[in-house]
Amino acid sequence: MKLPFLVAPLALGLLTTPGRAQTAPALPAGITQTTSVEGITEYRLENGLRVLLFPDQSKPTATVNMTYLVGSRHEGYGESGMAHLLEHMVFKGSTKHPNIPQELTEHGASPNGTTWYDRTNYFETFAATEENLKWALDLEADRMVNSFIAKKDLDTEFSVVRNEFESGENSPQRVLMDRVLSTAYLWHNYGKSTIGSREDIERVPIDNLKAFYQKYYQPDNAVLLVAGKIDPAKTLALIKQYYGGIPKPTRQLQPTYTVEPTQDGERSVTLRRPGDTQGLAVAYHVPAAAHPDFPATDVLVETLINEPSGRLYKALVESKKAAATWGFTPGLHDAGFAYFYADVRQNRSLDSARTVMLTALDDVTKTPPTAEEVDRARTKLLKNVELMFQNSENLGLSLSEYIASGDWRLVYLYRDALRRVTPADVQRVATAYFKPSNRTVGLFQPDNAPNRSPIPATPDVAALVNNYKGEAAVATGEAFDVSPVNIDARTKRGREKNGLKYAYLSKQNRANAVNAELKLRYGSLEALQNKVVVASLTASMLERGTKTRSYAQIRDAFDKAKAQVYAYGGGQTTTISIQTDKEHLPAVLDVVLDYLRNPTFPAAEFEKLKQERLAQLEAQQQEPQALAFNLAERLANPYPAGHIFQTLSYDAEIAELKKLTVDDVRQFYKTFYGAQNATLAVVGTFDEKAVQQRVSKQLASWKAATPFTRVPLTAFETKAQQQSIQTDDKANALYVTMLKMPLGDDNPDYAAVFLANYVLGDGFLNSRLATRIRQKEGVSYGVGSQVYADDNDPLGGYYSYAIYNPDNSSRLEQAYREELERFIKDGVTAEELKAAKSAALQNYQVQRAQDRYLASTWAQYLTRTSGRTFQYNAELERQLAALTPEQVNAAIRKYFSYDRLVQVKAGDFARSAKAK
Repeated sequence: MKLPFLVAPLALGLLTTPGRAQTAPALPAGITQTTSVEGITEYRLENGLRVLLFPDQSKPTATVNMTYLVGSRHEGYGESGMAHLLEHMVFKGSTKHPNIPQELTEHGASPNGTTWYDRTNYFETFAATEENLKWALDLEADRMVNSFIAKKDLDTEFSVVRNEFESGENSPQRVLMDRVLSTAYLWHNYGKSTIGSREDIERVPIDNLKAFYQKYYQPDNAVLLVAGKIDPAKTLALIKQYYGGIPKPTRQLQPTYTVEPTQDGERSVTLRRPGDTQGLAVAYHVPAAAHPDFPATDVLVETLINEPSGRLYKALVESKKAAATWGFTPGLHDAGFAYFYADVRQNRSLDSARTVMLTALDDVTKTPPTAEEVDRARTKLLKNVELMFQNSENLGLSLSEYIASGDWRLVYLYRDALRRVTPADVQRVATAYFKPSNRTVGLFQPDNAPNRSPIPATPDVAALVNNYKGEAAVATGEAFDVSPVNIDARTKRGREKNGLKYAYLSKQNRANAVNAELKLRYGSLEALQNKVVVASLTASMLERGTKTRSYAQIRDAFDKAKAQVYAYGGGQTTTISIQTDKEHLPAVLDVVLDYLRNPTFPAAEFEKLKQERLAQLEAQQQEPQALAFNLAERLANPYPAGHIFQTLSYDAEIAELKKLTVDDVRQFYKTFYGAQNATLAVVGTFDEKAVQQRVSKQLASWKAATPFTRVPLTAFETKAQQQSIQTDDKANALYVTMLKMPLGDDNPDYAAVFLANYVLGDGFLNSRLATRIRQKEGVSYGVGSQVYADDNDPLGGYYSYAIYNPDNSSRLEQAYREELERFIKDGVTAEELKAAKSAALQNYQVQRAQDRYLASTWAQYLTRTSGRTFQYNAELERQLAALTPEQVNAAIRKYFSYDRLVQVKAGDFARSAKAK
């Protein structure tokens, strides 16, 4: 496993003092406060820039998020994809920040940019230091008006964006959604995918792109959000310093005015391309996010797609007409859509599934949702909103969608309205919008007596949010010190009488949030022979029913407890991951411990899960990325048939899954499940006594019938191999390399190898591979590499990947080989090493601020016979900081080799060859 480098937190004047009463700061000249709701305060600068501050002292991180009110909705004729292309271009540098990827790496930031229908946003999450905050604010201010947008950058970046477009073309689900929406919308730009058309991407003139940038990237069209561990007064002063001097533009932005006409009949579209799983989609026009009907529409969609209680799930999955169903209704600025999808296996009738799906959708207007259905849906949606409010980082980014819909305060109006939704409201919106004449499926059917659904206009958002006060702000958490020594000091560790080990790290979190992870370890090499598939399926079946609870009751209980719970297994381990809050943790544990101790493995649920898995596997059989990684793993780690760590081909796994019975799952549980080799970690705000009582009662005496003996990893000698997989009619290809290394995570060379790879392929856009293959050559949207090292066995490895157009195969492979061989021959420079150290140290400080990471790491550390604490991380950090270029370059020459690589590529190379 790959383990982090750690760094002690920085104590700077930027941070506020915990517990000290805060008074409203005197505002800098030119900044006015406009409103404040539940801990978020809005300000406005004279140039029109809106600013949102969301202080949260519970984590040593901060997030700067800039939202521009421009997306694909604002694109004109010939401009499709321009907003997204511009998102890529602003990473190419600005006057004061000519090498943005390098700066992002040096500051250890977790950055990205995203584009959708109504907005574009850029964000950086970083360790909360004054230096980092100044840098991030200056970066966003400078690239707002001083980005280069140069012809030389466009010449390479347009092909990178085209490559991203082609990667989407590989997914039949994604392409079908594009086709359905483009059929549903005749005039409005919501019918066009955000990434745009290939032709527009390739042909956009640089002057047009510059004009688009200068028109929309201005302070009066932007909302700046700063969230996390900040001092509001000092942050406002910095914002005044960096943004106050940007002049307000003289141009006036005209609002978009296209309104989609009322649909006058059911429409249809058919997609024909290779694939092994059939698909069925349905879309309806629905109101905008700000419309009063939207919350009820969202509840309606959830009553249909909920698993396992939703009407579509019951009608399609339980009847075996389909393997899986899903759907959503995004909150948009203008009238939007509700979208539903079903996976239908090849041996099932697509026509039959279509009939059942449309009948279920039509019946919702005849048989209204019950109070129970509405309550379940409303509870789940409210849970998602409340979980968002627990995390200042996620909330800051999520607000971009509400900002784009009209105003950030819409999130509160949406929440409040959800609480008031009744079954009558849901029936009303179903009757208004879920009509056959208002949907797009796959066929056009003339209707002499059309029954149409006029969509209401978007209301006046300013009037909706005017004087809105909201509720009390969520309780804040302590300013937790994430240094390794403090983590160890604050953690209580122990052992139950049966051998279960636990670690409890109690701290006051925002909204009393808590994370937990339980690992069950079982079996031996001999006992687990030929058990690869059943081991995974048994873990997934745990939540499907107990002696006293059904699958639906278990899922409903988690939603009511505002919890996210996942159970997954493989090899010798089953893992249970929990996220909830202090109030609900005991109830969540009761349910989890119930399905661990009292599962019934219902035969009907087993068959449904089996069908889902088969559909998922069949869908991978022509996917280049899945096939390439699968084959590379089998070549690099050629475990013998039946070994518990064997990677099966998709054909082999499908064959094994088809043979599996529910009795196999029941026997696996009976033979291997127990807690004598389990580990449990709980991190956050919780009642230790309540947790310990449940652990002692349910787990302390639970023992598996078969003893556990850890199966060591096998150190296979990497043999150079090159394999090519033909995947017909796939626009995008994948190139994968793997190399085994005799390197455990306690090896003295591990830190050097880790930093070496950080320079080679792990940095954000400025790694050696990304600079050459993406930035310079422009042949790959996604390229990178990673190293890993096991924490028990002296074994590790390196792998790299790149997605690309099959036509560029030779260019990509040549560039990759040249960069890797130059890396081995010349090594890294002192400047590169310094930047990598800074990035790694800051990045892992941010990582340690995540409770889920702490819980997962403690649960893994407890599995070691000799034990491990975060002192290991502190020592690893010390080693990292002391590394010299000579030590790193010696490690490169010792462990890296192009001549020993396993190389696999998958794509439509036959089409590429014919084109030539």
